[in-house]
Amino acid sequence: MTILTDTTPPRAFAYSQTGYFYFYMALACTAVAFLGFAPTYWVPMASRSYSASPVIHFHGLLFFAWSLYFAFQTWLAAAGKIKRHRAIGMIGVSLATAMTIFGFLASVNAMKRSAALGLTNEGIAFAIVPLSGILFFAVVFVLAVANIRRPETHKRLMLLAGISLLDAAVARWFMTFLAPPGRVGPPPVPVTIPPAFVAYLLLVVAIVHDWRTHGRPHPVYVYGGTALIAVKLLNWPISVSSFWHSFAGGILAMAQ
Repeated sequence: MTILTDTTPPRAFAYSQTGYFYFYMALACTAVAFLGFAPTYWVPMASRSYSASPVIHFHGLLFFAWSLYFAFQTWLAAAGKIKRHRAIGMIGVSLATAMTIFGFLASVNAMKRSAALGLTNEGIAFAIVPLSGILFFAVVFVLAVANIRRPETHKRLMLLAGISLLDAAVARWFMTFLAPPGRVGPPPVPVTIPPAFVAYLLLVVAIVHDWRTHGRPHPVYVYGGTALIAVKLLNWPISVSSFWHSFAGGILAMAQ
């Protein structure tokens, strides 16, 4: 009688499972991004009932392209195709650069729309949310590129960068089902905090995975996650400060 045995070395199997974990997490980020914007962007776009400036459409295209690129890159790494993963790394650098630029432009565009509605102060206050978010993403992405030769740090920084973008997607569902009917203009900054913490549950999943596979969370999650939460919580007091209104108001004045 022939006995079939699994000849895969235990450590190799564990490495494979850990590698594909990041691919699954990237897929989760992509799903959250797509489903989150479905009620306020994708569905209205499909029904041709959505109108926005070209800046907003380029912004959406770049951010969704990033989600697909991130998933593809994590799949290449998990499948052991490291050379190809690195070969197309410059695409990610280009995407992240364009995302930072158009994230800033989209934020300015939102302030201009608010000002046109007579809600200048509200628009300036809310601008801290997207601007701090894209700045956090850009900083974490740069750190990930700087740590490309340290794969354990690199992949966690990339995941942290991806998760940091998801609060806007989750917030769209809060807006769809919880916002008062007929409301116009940007939401108050405090209401952006709960959707962000829902999105950050993916970070909790990553920390639990580290705990199960390595016995402790990686410093990227400890320090990076703490910074991510701190930035989100500090948005509220900063948004009402005279410094922020002077700074963001100056940007708005130059854009008009």
